[in-house]
Amino acid sequence: MKLVNISKEEFKKFADKHVQITFHQTEEWANLKNVNNWKSHYIGLKDKNKIIAGALLLSKELPFIKKKMFYSPRGFLIDYNNKNLLKEFTNELKKYIKSEKGIFVKIDPFLEYQEHDNNGNIVKDGYENKSAMKNLESLGYKFFGFNLMQDTLQPRWMHVIETENKSLDDVLEDMESKTRQILRKNEKCGITTREISREELPIFKDIMSHTSDRREFIDRPLSYYEAMWDNLHDSGILKILIAEIDFNVYEKNTKEELEEHKNELKNRIFKKEKNILKMNEKKYTSSNKQDEEAIKRLENQLIKIKELKKEYGDKEILGGILFLIYGNEVLSLVGGSHAKLMQFQSAYTVHFEGIKMAVENNYKRYNFYGITGDFRKENPLYGLYLFKKSFGGHVVELIGEYDLIISKFWYKTYNLAFNTYHKLKNLKKKK
Repeated sequence: MKLVNISKEEFKKFADKHVQITFHQTEEWANLKNVNNWKSHYIGLKDKNKIIAGALLLSKELPFIKKKMFYSPRGFLIDYNNKNLLKEFTNELKKYIKSEKGIFVKIDPFLEYQEHDNNGNIVKDGYENKSAMKNLESLGYKFFGFNLMQDTLQPRWMHVIETENKSLDDVLEDMESKTRQILRKNEKCGITTREISREELPIFKDIMSHTSDRREFIDRPLSYYEAMWDNLHDSGILKILIAEIDFNVYEKNTKEELEEHKNELKNRIFKKEKNILKMNEKKYTSSNKQDEEAIKRLENQLIKIKELKKEYGDKEILGGILFLIYGNEVLSLVGGSHAKLMQFQSAYTVHFEGIKMAVENNYKRYNFYGITGDFRKENPLYGLYLFKKSFGGHVVELIGEYDLIISKFWYKTYNLAFNTYHKLKNLKKKK
C-alpha cells in the first residue's frame, strides 16, 4: 500500500461513494478555501491501484516559521474501525506531512460517537464508534475532549432528521403539533420561499447582519458570501432561500376566514331559532362564543394587516437560510430573520422547504447543523435546540477533533503563539 497524490477527478470518484462524504470533502469547498490561502491536497492510499482510503487536505503556511498546518475537514474518508488500515494510512500520512513541512494535521470526522434520541438521551444498545476513537488515540492522535459547546471548527453536536425513503407525511407526523400549526398558519399568512440570485446576495447579507447584531455574533462580510456563491452555487451545492410575506394574500385569506365564521354563526342562530338545529344550550352558547371571538380577532387582524401594508407595501422579506447540499444531506449552514416581523416565525417555513428538498431528492438526512450537548434549561442556547427538536429527528454527537502531531516542538510553539494572539485579541475587544 502506498499514499499518493491523486487527481481531483480520481478523488471525487472515490469520495462520492464513501459513507462519510460531506460537502467539506469536495473540490468546490477546497476552491473556496483557496481564496483564503489554503492549499488543497488530494491524497489516496492505494492497494494494487485501488484507493482504499483518502482525504482532502488543506494546508496553510504559518507566519514567520515557514512551516505548515494541515486540516482535513470532516476527514479522513476511511474505515476508522479497521486499525491496520488506519495505522498504514497514518504512517504514510506522517511521511507526507513531513515532506510538505507540516507540523500537525487536524481532523474532525463525520463519525458518530454514540446514538442519541430526540431528547439527547443515549439510546440503549444503539450504535457507537468507541473502538474507532481507541484506534485513533492508540496511533498517537491527540483528542480534544468531549466538548459540549460550540467551540470546535465544525460542530460536534448537531440535530438531524432522517429523510431517506420517507414521505413528507412521514416527516410531518414526527413533528410536534405546534410546529405543524405554525407551518399551516404561515401558509395562511401568505409566507412563501424563493431562491435568490447572485445579484440579491446583499438581501441575504442584510438578514445576517441584523441577526448577528441581535444575537451578538460576528457575521461574515458580503465578499465571503459572494465567494461561497462563486465556488459552490453552479455545481448545485449552495442554495439560498428567503421567506417573503405577501400581505395581499394574508388579507384575502383573513377575509375568507372571517366570512366563514360569520356565516357559521349566522346559520347556527337561524337554525336554532327555526328549531332546525338540535343542540343543548351550553354547547350552543359555547360555539357562538368561539365564533364571536374569532370574528373579533380576525377583524382586528385585518386592521393590523392594513397598517403593515401601509408600512411595508404589498410584500416584505422576513428571513433566509443558506443551504449546502451534497452527498448524504441537505444542510442548513447559516440563517436569520429580521426582528421587525419576527412574529411571523418564517424560520419554520424556510427549514420546511429544506426538509422538502431532502425528502423529494431522497437524501439520507436533513441537517439542522450545530446545537450544544448541554440539554439543561439553564443553557443559554437551549432554545435553539428546542426549536430544532420540534421538527422531530434526533441528536447527533460526533467523535470530535484530533490532531496528529508531526513536530512536537513546533506544535507547542504554534499553540503558545495562537493562544497568546487570541488573548490579546479578546483584551482589545473588551477595551
